[in-house]
Parts: sequence; structure tokens; C-alpha cells
Amino acid sequence: GGCRTGMAKMTNAYDLPARKVIHTVGPKYAVKYHTAAENALSHCYRSCLELLIENGLESIAMGCIYTEAKNYPREPAAHVAIRTVRRFLEKQKGKIAGVIFCITSSSDTEIYKRLLPLYFPRDKQEEETAVSKLPADVGDENGETVIDERKIRIRPLPAGAADRTVATAPLDLPLESGLASRSTFKLDSYLDPSFMSLIKDPDLRRKEQWGKSSQAQKRFNYARLLGYGDIGFPPLSAAEEYSLHSRYLAKANSLNLSEIAEMKIIYRGGVDSEGRPVMVVVGAHFLLRCLDLERFVLHVVKEFEPLIQKPYTIVYLHSAASLQPQPDLGFMKRIQQILGRKHQRNLHVGILVVLTM
Repeated sequence: GGCRTGMAKMTNAYDLPARKVIHTVGPKYAVKYHTAAENALSHCYRSCLELLIENGLESIAMGCIYTEAKNYPREPAAHVAIRTVRRFLEKQKGKIAGVIFCITSSSDTEIYKRLLPLYFPRDKQEEETAVSKLPADVGDENGETVIDERKIRIRPLPAGAADRTVATAPLDLPLESGLASRSTFKLDSYLDPSFMSLIKDPDLRRKEQWGKSSQAQKRFNYARLLGYGDIGFPPLSAAEEYSLHSRYLAKANSLNLSEIAEMKIIYRGGVDSEGRPVMVVVGAHFLLRCLDLERFVLHVVKEFEPLIQKPYTIVYLHSAASLQPQPDLGFMKRIQQILGRKHQRNLHVGILVVLTM
């Protein structure tokens, strides 16, 4: 029979150099259903590993289940694959002898070489690096994406509710069964106010964000008056930043942005004296009147993605840029927010070049 997305089935290997072959179906990717695609992909890897144990096997070689044909962005998918395997191995110690990631392209090889030490550090130095570079959202105990707003939350009873009594017929339960005591213990632990206050309620957190945004819009915007644009939007958490960047990167990889690239506003310009890659930005080429800003942002994300994974340099050519209308500070801040903290952390040096007569 067939196999549904996220599920896996095992067949004989026949003439292949393996004992068994496991088949699975990866998800199609759409920015709108980013979380669903991540969890479906995680389930693919976990289903394969579960079949491995169920059939008494100890090692597996796994290819990239996500494919270009299904528009899945490579790096976010690699994060899902590696963290799912890591979580599974944590729960099934001693049952699996080896997991091999089979990579067929140089770009995927580079991604896995960079990400594997973050999830499987081999020494103290790699462990310290992983603490600073791992994304904020590394999934739940199975490696699946967690969204706080979708969690079931248990609130304590409103004040005074405990004083209200409900007339019910007494139940004659045998005390020696221990059922009543166990249920009360669990309920008390869930309703413990000190336990519940460890993490702020997602609903309250979102309400606070809306309140800050509303206040920022109502205040007199001096930055906009001075021509800097809207720079008052609230900052994002690391998880929100990662999700925003992933959505833009996935959309950029699915579009043909050649008309933006041909304008040569930004382009890769080799390496500097220390071997760091260089990104060149030409201010005079930024033709604001005939430029689709949303497509330009997608082009920026796509061009910067290979560079911001490690230290890099930016060279900005300002000559003749004042002759063209330039984007405001709010627009530049928004690009910086989409690129994420990795962009700021790995930017080694910025060089401003102004040619004068």
C-alpha cells in the first residue's frame, strides 16, 4: 500500500547492500504552513528510527528527506533532521549503534558540517560554541516545533471559587486503593502557583506586545518627522527572529529575483586580506523609485544567507549615493531584524568607501 506524509514503511533490500530499506514521504513546504512542515519532516525521521528499533536493527543511513522539488529550505530542514535524531537517541540509548547522514551536494555538506557539532559536540569547546549558536527553538522532547500559544494551559481557580460548594452524593471509595491521594497530588502539582509563574503566560505576553505596539503608534513619532521612518516596532525574541528569517529565506529561494540581482545593489565581492567573504553594497545603484522593496528584501536575505554563517565583511560604496533617494532608517532596521542576530554576531568589519575629487 501507499505511505502518508510523515509515515514510514519497511521493505526487503533485495540486491541492495543493506538488510532492509525504509521508505518515507517528506512534506511539501509553504511559508504559510511552516510549523506543520517542520513537524511533518520531524515525524519522517522519527518514524524511520522507530522502524529501525522495532525490527531489531542497529544502524541506518539516511538521505535528505526534504527535496528541492518540494521547496523545503535546506538549512531549516537540516536543523529539524539533526535535532530529531538527537532527541531520539537521547530516549533510546544503547539501541542504535550508528546514524549516517548521506549528503549528495556540496551546499548540504557545508550545512551539515556546520550544524552537526552544535547538536553533537565532541569536546568542551564545541559545547560552549553550541550554547551560543543553537537556535532558541530546538523543539520538544521529540524534536518537534513548540508554539507556546497552542499549548494547553491550566489556570488556578478564580478567587472565591474554592469557597463555593457543590452538593453531590458522597462516594464510597476504598481508601487503601490510593487513587484519591495520587489524583490530588497530581492536581496540586499542576495548580501550584509558584510552578505556573516560572514562565509568563503566552496570552499575557502577546497582549503586552500588542499594547507596546499600540502605544508606539499613538506616540508622536519624532523619528518619522526627522525622515528616519518607523523605528518604533517592538523587538523580537530569538525564536521569533529565527521563524521570521526562515519564512523570508524559504520565499526567496522559491522566487526568481534575477531582475534585482542585475541592478548590482548588493553582490559578493571575493574575500578580504584575512580570507573572510566580502559583501559589496553600492548606494548609487539603489533606485528607490523603480525598485520593489519587498523583492529587494528577499534578495538581500538570499544573498546574505551563505555569508552570515561565519565571520564576513561588508564594503559600502557611498559615492554618488546622495544623488538618489535612499531608504529610511526604519527600512534598514527591518532588514537587520529579518537577517537576525547571526548577521550582527558574525559581521567582523564594515568599510565605508567615499570617493572624492
